[in-house]
Amino acid sequence: MKNLGLFCLLLTCIGLESCKNNQSEKLIKAKEAVEIVSVECYKAIYEEDTLDLKINTFKNGEITGDMDMAIANMPKKVGEIAGEFRGDTLFASYTFTQGGYTEKTYKNPMAFLKRGDELILGNGQIQITLGASHFVKGEPIDFDKVKYKFTAVDCVDK
Repeated sequence: MKNLGLFCLLLTCIGLESCKNNQSEKLIKAKEAVEIVSVECYKAIYEEDTLDLKINTFKNGEITGDMDMAIANMPKKVGEIAGEFRGDTLFASYTFTQGGYTEKTYKNPMAFLKRGDELILGNGQIQITLGASHFVKGEPIDFDKVKYKFTAVDCVDK
């Protein structure tokens, strides 16, 4: 009976040790995913509108960042973007607050075409499905007739 108890204890210890090793592997992979590879800043000016964009590129290809939109005769939009590049196009989701009213957040899809040192904010048809807005599948996103073309600028901490 003692041998059976020791055997069960040994199996339990081996099982717990293998779980512990699996968790440490997951932590290593998570650390690699959050390692920032590059930080780029951009600015777009169109008439009286100014848009500031900061992009963090992670080792796993994910993109996050901040974007402020000061558009004439509208409340200022301040928010974050998150997405990924597919080819030369950054598809991102822009989550923002408007006019200092932080209790309500909005979320819009965005597409930026990278052309040289420039990012071009595309225009596309957006639809809402189950409360979430997204680009209409099969409809092209226009990067030629646009207002906002972002040029690279030096990053400045706020």
